[in-house]
Amino acid sequence: MFERARQLAMRIAILTNDNRERFKDYSHPTPYFGPAPEALLQGFMALGSAVEVHVVSCLQAPAPAPEKIAENMWFHGLHVPKAGYLRTLYQGCIRATRKVLRDIRPDIVHGQGTERDCAMCAIYSGFPNVLTIHGNMRAVAKYSPGFFHKITGKLEAFALKRTAGVFCNSAYTESLVAPLAKRVWRVPNALRRPFFDQPVEANKATPPVILNIGIIFPYKRQLEILRVMRHLHRRGFKFEMQFIGSMESPIKYCADFRREIAEAEAAGYARHVGELDMPNLIRALDGASAMIHFPIEESFGLVAAEALARNLKLFASSHGGVGDIATGVEGGEVISGDDWGALENAVARWLEAGSPLPQTAAQTTRERYAPEVIARRHVEIYRSLLNQNPSNS
Repeated sequence: MFERARQLAMRIAILTNDNRERFKDYSHPTPYFGPAPEALLQGFMALGSAVEVHVVSCLQAPAPAPEKIAENMWFHGLHVPKAGYLRTLYQGCIRATRKVLRDIRPDIVHGQGTERDCAMCAIYSGFPNVLTIHGNMRAVAKYSPGFFHKITGKLEAFALKRTAGVFCNSAYTESLVAPLAKRVWRVPNALRRPFFDQPVEANKATPPVILNIGIIFPYKRQLEILRVMRHLHRRGFKFEMQFIGSMESPIKYCADFRREIAEAEAAGYARHVGELDMPNLIRALDGASAMIHFPIEESFGLVAAEALARNLKLFASSHGGVGDIATGVEGGEVISGDDWGALENAVARWLEAGSPLPQTAAQTTRERYAPEVIARRHVEIYRSLLNQNPSNS
């Protein structure tokens, strides 16, 4: 059904979640994806005719499905009723995906993430397949009790044992995955192109703005960060702490954060900002001088890399994969993830020094995480795997 654009082009099937499903936004005219898959797709687009990419996503309601989303990229939106998802261990998604893949006949299938259906669809695709870990769901389940996370963690373990190999975005992720997977490759997430293409603007506020980005949730530890900033405020330091991200959960942690951020807003040293779209997020980064990213569990820490791409100072937790991002880049400072006093003192030293900004962080980040850099590495791994074992599925 699908003729190759070129005889030598590698045909890749990317299984990823269309965010129209996440937000129940089925009338939106085009698919849109999470930050890491979107950046990878941008990298594949930059490779042109060297690759032929087919993006496959399952949705619970009909949605517009444009045939192509780039010259070398096709989109396949599959309507799968609700019963075909987690309650049946994604059997409906698996069957629908297998059917379209038989028409596509990819050289390799790449499941993006173990959070939902993509990993299960990849391992049962009938074609050579690999997975990428975006969030370590077995680890997340320790901090997010409930049926969804418990079952998803078990499905992650099941899938890791049955794929040909796993792309790990940090040393931390690799340490969790390697005991189960046949093969692992250390490949970081790409950053979306606007973080590199839009010139960094020096619109720094006075007093300095410090950011934290992410959904308000216990393992992200915004409440603990807010309390550190309260101590600094009481010590007489001048700054504004901004928390960017949604806060939808009714749990006590979020209720406590709401109460304490209201007190901080009244005192004038911190405030909560909701989710921001890409242009506004970049503007917020360019208006800030630093970021604190201090989760207890994090596979990679994409927002930390985004901050460095805009030449911000970064205070990073040693937990998870954030330390990989901060190490070896100007302005990156890794702090023991359980030492709140060390974090407070590190921010205090930086404020006392006049809130200096890195000058080379953006260039280093481009060299590490530009979409085309990461996409080329993917293709190298695909070719190596297929050459070693063409029949592996």
